[in-house]
Amino acid sequence: MLSLILPAFSYAETDANKANSELPRVLIQTSEGNVELQLRPDLAPETVENFLTYVDSGYYEGTIFHRVIPGFMIQGGGFDENLNQKSTRPPVPNEAKPTAKNLRGTIAMARTSNPDSATSQFFINLVDNAYLNAGSRGPGYTVFGHVTEGMGVVDGIANQPTGTKNGMGDVPRDAITIQNIRRMEE
Repeated sequence: MLSLILPAFSYAETDANKANSELPRVLIQTSEGNVELQLRPDLAPETVENFLTYVDSGYYEGTIFHRVIPGFMIQGGGFDENLNQKSTRPPVPNEAKPTAKNLRGTIAMARTSNPDSATSQFFINLVDNAYLNAGSRGPGYTVFGHVTEGMGVVDGIANQPTGTKNGMGDVPRDAITIQNIRRMEE
């Protein structure tokens, strides 16, 4: 049963006795609808702590999904509607693990070619992206949770028309705003 609830992670990394309610959950409110996530501090503690620090400070309010690639992922959390990049906290170390895979519906940290450069930007995988996994082609991208509700919203965002804006490609023509991300109370 646990594998149905947490498909992106192996039993080797999951405490079967840990109730899902102990894992933090967040609600992403977007201009296209809501997406609920369950975070996994047991797999990526520094990444989850970093993400929740941004969440708790209201950092994500007014940011957009600035990179949308159907059949791959949607990325947000670093730019406003005018594609001005927001200031960030220091980067967190890469916590990618071969057993925490970039599967459809997982959330992972965006980064540069430097594995330890993730700050505020994240992406939600639209498909299984095995080449982003640790060990596949290098250090990988840190998966730190998964969508529990609202994957239809994620797919809807992925289907928005995109183009080039301010020299950036794959930008939705109509801004898709993250209105708020907040912790969910149990």
